[in-house]
Amino acid sequence: MLMRFLTLAFLFFNLSVAFSQETKLPYPMIAVDSLYREDQFYFSFSYNTLLQTPSGVNTNKFSPGFKVGFLRDMPINKRRNKAIAPGLGLSYANYFQNLFIYKEEGLPVYSTSSIDNSYKKNKFEQVFIDVPIEFRWRTSVPESHKFWRIYSGLQLSYLVYSRSIYTDPISSITVSNNKDFNKFQAGVYLVAGNNTWNFYAYYGLVPIFSSAARVDNERVSMNALHFGMMFYIL
Repeated sequence: MLMRFLTLAFLFFNLSVAFSQETKLPYPMIAVDSLYREDQFYFSFSYNTLLQTPSGVNTNKFSPGFKVGFLRDMPINKRRNKAIAPGLGLSYANYFQNLFIYKEEGLPVYSTSSIDNSYKKNKFEQVFIDVPIEFRWRTSVPESHKFWRIYSGLQLSYLVYSRSIYTDPISSITVSNNKDFNKFQAGVYLVAGNNTWNFYAYYGLVPIFSSAARVDNERVSMNALHFGMMFYIL
């Protein structure tokens, strides 16, 4: 009877040790998500300039811009390193330049000759609701969020607010929601980089001003060009 008890105790002890060694690992288990997505909030800041400006119009000072939003990642291959990502965001664009914008009889007027050379500030700024859609290529794997990326896309935008500001030593003129700004904008962009740091460039396909905007009988047909950095947050 004693031998049977000792045998059972020995077996129970060995099974307990084996079970504890099997369930208590010296390192934590890491679950690998083979169906991962790169759903991301994004934030960018940029230097803004203007292309195809009329004669005598040029940018000056540093013109900043930024954008924020969210993109929904939809992989299109088994490895999941290629994807389509539509999104929704908000952007702000600011341009310091020497195009004087004011109103006469309620209508916007544009000039470069009547601007005071001693002016302190002359700029226009715009706020957009953005709908980007981008094609994504990356070197990502399920175990890491640090990878190389090249994202290119089309951004559709709707202008929700605009304002031009001119100030000189004796006057200040503000024109809000100028009807000559094109409400709908479209542009192409490219993002390339590694992990946190990503270069960003955007080119506007649609002129900022409509055909009604003219300075010295020349159409104010300017397109936006932005350079900056893009940051993604999972």
